[in-house]
Amino acid sequence: MTGDELLERVAAGGLLAGPGPLVVMLSGGRDSVCLLDLAVRVRGAAAIRALHVNYGLREEADEDERHCARLCEQLEVALEVERPARSESSGNLQAWAREARYSAAARLAGEVEATIVTGHTADDQVETILYRLASSPSRRALLGMRPRDGRLARPLLDSSRAETTAYCEERGLAWRDDASNEGDVYARSRIRQGLVPELERVHPAAKENVLRTAALLREEAELLASLVDVELAGGEGIEPGTIRRDRFAELHPALRRLVLQRLADEAAGRPVAGAARFAEQVGSLSRGGSMLDLGDGVRAVLERGVLRAERS
Repeated sequence: MTGDELLERVAAGGLLAGPGPLVVMLSGGRDSVCLLDLAVRVRGAAAIRALHVNYGLREEADEDERHCARLCEQLEVALEVERPARSESSGNLQAWAREARYSAAARLAGEVEATIVTGHTADDQVETILYRLASSPSRRALLGMRPRDGRLARPLLDSSRAETTAYCEERGLAWRDDASNEGDVYARSRIRQGLVPELERVHPAAKENVLRTAALLREEAELLASLVDVELAGGEGIEPGTIRRDRFAELHPALRRLVLQRLADEAAGRPVAGAARFAEQVGSLSRGGSMLDLGDGVRAVLERGVLRAERS
């Protein structure tokens, strides 16, 4: 695939379209460099602000920042640099880094009502699905990342890492390689360096099969979501977003889990991991005023025969 063909594909996807500006998350790696150049070609430099987060955790971090500054100067793109400070109580390093960069992106995007765009590729999608499959026992884990998730967009999700590499080479764009991605310290690196190649030895189309399976599951998830919509539509004297306990108890177990998960997620305003596993217990709540903790600060409440979820 040529650079112009990749440009045409990404532009046709519509995720870089206006009218609002874009905040491009720029690490300096090949994928984000490719994305920034594509965004400039699609929207023009004036519509774009790049964000680079310098965690200061690697010897190369300052050179990564300088590289991003040179690239943005070359492309005439405004660059914002965030240098978060990590405390001893910050916990998991990668979780902290992710929170730091997305919080910075959200602040920057909020200032100008922008869309945040990231350079996640199809290869990242495969690695994400495999990681979640191993670490999260839920159907949602197999759905992977969505092309658009609220204010966040991933225009390269249908493109491979090989394609972004070829694009940068064709366009004469330099990038920075993060040596930590090649080691075995982090789980994602072990999946990239070990598990994915082993799966490709089992079948050469392993990555494509993972992606196709996730795409099919996302289509089926849309159908399942519509069934949940019907159950939580309200009516017969109850508010939308609630369900009668008797109706909840008679649902198919799979639909019961989905309904409870939706209730919990909407109460929390975010996904509540594992809430669905309490579906049988919730279905057994008595008719009186009773409740059950669903985790993550959310509880199921049964009152006057009607079931809802709320923050605890």
